[in-house]
Amino acid sequence: MDNRDIILGIDSGTSVVKAVAFSLEGEQLSCTSVRNRYWRQRDGAALQDMQQTWDDCCQAMRMLSDELPNLAQRVVAVSVTGQGDGTWLVGRDNRPVGDAWIWLDARAADTVHQLEQHELALARFQATGTGLNTCQQGAQLACMDSRYPQLLDGAEVALHCKDWLYLNLTGVRATDPSEASFTFGNYRTRRYDDIVIDALGLNHRRALLPEILDGTQTPHPLTEEAARTTGLRPGTPVCLGFVDMVMTALGAGVDTGDDDTACSVIGSTGVHMRAVSDRQVWLNPQRTGYVITLPSPGRVTQVQTNMASTLNLDWLLNMARSLVEQFGGKADHADMVARLDDWLTAAQPGGLMYHPYISIAGERGPFVNANARASFIGLCYTHGFADLVRAVIEGMALAARDCYRAMGSDAPRELRLSGGAIRSPQLRSIVAACTGAPVRNSAREEAGAAGAAMMAAVAIGAYPTMASCVDTWVTPLLGEQEPPCPDLMARYNTLDVSYQQTRELLPPVWSALQQLAQQPD
Repeated sequence: MDNRDIILGIDSGTSVVKAVAFSLEGEQLSCTSVRNRYWRQRDGAALQDMQQTWDDCCQAMRMLSDELPNLAQRVVAVSVTGQGDGTWLVGRDNRPVGDAWIWLDARAADTVHQLEQHELALARFQATGTGLNTCQQGAQLACMDSRYPQLLDGAEVALHCKDWLYLNLTGVRATDPSEASFTFGNYRTRRYDDIVIDALGLNHRRALLPEILDGTQTPHPLTEEAARTTGLRPGTPVCLGFVDMVMTALGAGVDTGDDDTACSVIGSTGVHMRAVSDRQVWLNPQRTGYVITLPSPGRVTQVQTNMASTLNLDWLLNMARSLVEQFGGKADHADMVARLDDWLTAAQPGGLMYHPYISIAGERGPFVNANARASFIGLCYTHGFADLVRAVIEGMALAARDCYRAMGSDAPRELRLSGGAIRSPQLRSIVAACTGAPVRNSAREEAGAAGAAMMAAVAIGAYPTMASCVDTWVTPLLGEQEPPCPDLMARYNTLDVSYQQTRELLPPVWSALQQLAQQPD
């Protein structure tokens, strides 16, 4: 490999595109990022400029060259992952067909309801292991086919975010086994499934589905054009990573060879994953969640995802900051986050209940309801700001418990945590007590990019198997186990009963509020 000693991981999220350099031993050397841009419309649309996303990705890579001397000569491989679901249409000459529909787009809500009545709906769920929701490309393509057929008529292939970036890097139209199988295929075979495509009513659009490519086995060379744009060497092997959720879980320790481990990513969204054999998957009667393949034979993750996790906390802190600033004061978001443990310590555990459905797109895990909205329950005159903060954090943690329950049992043997919020000891304590599982935090800063880079490390032969790569890149970065507090766990067991009761009673209220909001002014 000459003097090439860097693997470059690209992680294109909803709000930030990151380029991260790793040594072959998994040490993070440098990270650069560029803010993404997306916008919403009143009809539920959430859109992103495809060309701008590629430009931002290139900028992040060029910025990394400024951080690391001789980067182009040192990069042995590149791997790319990105935000999951959504629809990135490509037409003639590999040009975008309009703007991408990202995973936050809610326009397919009616389509999802209709498809759930299809005679093959159960068979589709049994094949994919994945409940249908508005985020997914299958639902979005079906919506486009009925409401915006001109978009599909002008398209030659339907990609996801990372697939679009891979196309620009290599000239190859492809997707990976993870997104292909949970959207249009079967998690056991990791291929497309005729029954699933028929259940989505998309047989006549099947030509839009790209080939399925396992990046650990088949990388492609960086094109001359992409080399000029990114500043890297032409011919550098490029690996198509799996979807960002499972890449983050892989990098944070979801599958380290231990039995019954799980991983929760406490980020803007809440992603809760349990690694199992594809023969051990438990499909819940409500038909919700995802089954997402891992880049290891026969290994998958059962996944439930909250549309909003720390977005709930951001909303509350931003409300407080805005109020302070309106009266001429100053309040920095980072300073407020730094005070999080003080607020959590000051408030009574379980003194207030919060349902964390702050996303405008509703909820998708462990139930699917586009009208779901957040709420405080039990407010009284004595409650202060610290109580609101603690209730929001507890709501996020109870939502995680709700998700693990939908995977077949209340608590995994051990829960690995990733995301910026886990720096808070009090937050980790709340998550452990709410879920009933001992927690370990991962010191990996950029777990998604690391997971993608690990795939590239296997693809170029730096490691013979993914398990051996995990032993070097992941396991040493796991912190000490933190067991749940028995008294706190007992309190949250009681709170969880009320959390479930009220969640089951609220859907008619959510629906009525949504109808009211849609009425003209």
